Amino acid sequence: MKQTYKENTTIRPANKAVNRYRHFLCVFFVALVFPVQILTAQPPIKERNILANEADAMNFREALANNNAWVHLPDYYDRNFWNSLPENVRSSYIQRAEEYLDFDWPTFKATDFLEFIRSGDRLYSSCGSALAALVMGELTEGKGRFTDQIINGVWHFSERTWWGWTAHLGSQKAGSGLPDVNEPIVDLGVGEETSNLCWTLYLFKKEFDKAHPLIAQRLKQEILHKALNPYFERDDFWYMGFRGGHPNNWNPWINYNMLTSYLLVVDDPKHRAETIYKVLRSIDKFLNAYPDDGGCDEGPSYWGAAGAYLYESLEVMKNATGGEFDVFDDPLVKNIGKYFYEVNIHAPYFINFADADPKTSGSPSIVYRYGKAINDPTMQKFGAYLAELNNWGNSALGGKIGDQIRNLKMLDEIRNAEKEEALVADFWYPDTEIAGGRDRAGSFNGFFFGAKGGFNAESHNHNDIGSCLMYFDGKPCLVDAGRERYVAKTFSPQRYEIWTMQSGYHNLPVINGVDQKDGASYKARNSSFKANAGSITFSTDIAGAYPEEAKVKSWVRTYILKRGDSFEIKDRYQLSEVTGQPTSSNLLTACKVSITKPGVLRFEGDGFTLNMSYNVSVFKPEIEPIPITDRQLKRYWPDNLTRVKMVLQQPKLSGSYSFRFTKAK
Repeated sequence: MKQTYKENTTIRPANKAVNRYRHFLCVFFVALVFPVQILTAQPPIKERNILANEADAMNFREALANNNAWVHLPDYYDRNFWNSLPENVRSSYIQRAEEYLDFDWPTFKATDFLEFIRSGDRLYSSCGSALAALVMGELTEGKGRFTDQIINGVWHFSERTWWGWTAHLGSQKAGSGLPDVNEPIVDLGVGEETSNLCWTLYLFKKEFDKAHPLIAQRLKQEILHKALNPYFERDDFWYMGFRGGHPNNWNPWINYNMLTSYLLVVDDPKHRAETIYKVLRSIDKFLNAYPDDGGCDEGPSYWGAAGAYLYESLEVMKNATGGEFDVFDDPLVKNIGKYFYEVNIHAPYFINFADADPKTSGSPSIVYRYGKAINDPTMQKFGAYLAELNNWGNSALGGKIGDQIRNLKMLDEIRNAEKEEALVADFWYPDTEIAGGRDRAGSFNGFFFGAKGGFNAESHNHNDIGSCLMYFDGKPCLVDAGRERYVAKTFSPQRYEIWTMQSGYHNLPVINGVDQKDGASYKARNSSFKANAGSITFSTDIAGAYPEEAKVKSWVRTYILKRGDSFEIKDRYQLSEVTGQPTSSNLLTACKVSITKPGVLRFEGDGFTLNMSYNVSVFKPEIEPIPITDRQLKRYWPDNLTRVKMVLQQPKLSGSYSFRFTKAK
């Protein structure tokens, strides 16, 4: 059977109709093709060193488990646990594994790797998904029916040159294109596969030895050679943070995988402690660069690869030290957790500035457990709510092997826990400069808005300083489109040629025909926030986000939500020159837009209708359909989007105006 590996190609098992790509991996595919796009100027680093200080204070080397007693999870031989799983869960796992019984483990051709530098397509295979499905199926069934295919999978990975994702080869000395066998590098993909392979080795070593002693021996050798040794011996992988910069989600994501892998595979106590301490120091680099307010500038969907993996690492460390390593009472750790639920609009909708997606399910188990760890009932109940919302635990789970086992152990607790959606009245992150709120706490009915200040060099940046989102009854009205499917261009110097990255396709003004510019020097000024029982106000001067040719001295954008009444956008500006190029205030919406009468636009959304009033003598609206063809965006905006350009008819050197949204009668 011919098999290809393009991202837009489904690789099917030989005897079944479907291969399950993991949505989580698809969402968080991130390139390191041009590191400058990721490691950008950020606020000052604070040398908190929370994890290293905790380790030093408690002498963690003495407390660190020297065997796998820390795991506290059922193994292959705990048949009471596996047989006691709900029948729908068991049958789902077994059915998924059966789809790979005749899976033809492929050989990667050189041209498969080269496709990235030839066309920009990111290439990957289903082999990791196949192995995880087979392992979970065999754990569940326990009859040895899937063991040979697990061995084939282990041998496949042992024979492969590299376990990573083709978009990330740019960090090797040989550059992108083909993996260099003489320079094994550790990226997101290597981390993911290493974790799964280490859990497979831990769970099935005895079964492998029954078949042949070289299987486990070879697998451990390849794990060390391709992942664990390179990570330990090098400190120049950018995401580690040891060479400066502000690591993004790669840091906790890879470090969590390395942490669990070292604990599962490395036997020597001294080497084990050294490697774990390095992981802790690297995660500290991530935390040292994090804002005190706990805000994730990459957005809630990326929190699943940042704050979530931070939590997972801290939980593993607590388990591996018999509970002695515990930083869950640290204010920053608590704030990072709270961020996720505070920016919930009405699940699955979350605020989605930068590359974040408009919808995310999060990880119900992680949200629940994180809330439990930091003693935050709101977060804990929200995790249980997300579990129910997403039918979590009603069939086979997703994720890495170890995570699935941990979550299966939590099934009953989370399903029976108190459930409540987190709907906070308002929020303000003064360091990240993200603000917003709703008509009233505890209800998604009525108006919700989110807005941002900040600067145009955030991780996964869009040129969106001062932009907003506005939802009504939990459904989208004014939106951020998100981002298209990742290709090489996304993380190249041509990033801002992509329309979703441009300020003109956000809820922002185009000034003298000029959009915002990317870079750390393009930033908001004097951002402020105020909330009380009657209203919420966020204001920021966005003039600094525009280049010199915009000829703007100040442009104060203000959002006002009058609780239970209206949402208003106000601008007050000063220009140094009117160039003759058009100035407009643009609105991107998921609604159907029409002019009902002069001075009123009608926004018809999913179950609601809003009127927007404007000064007809000042503005002329232009309604422009935005067809959505990209499959990533199509998932969220199947009915396309609309851009409303409110064009200033006679721009002056200074002026002010407002748009007011109210519920239609």
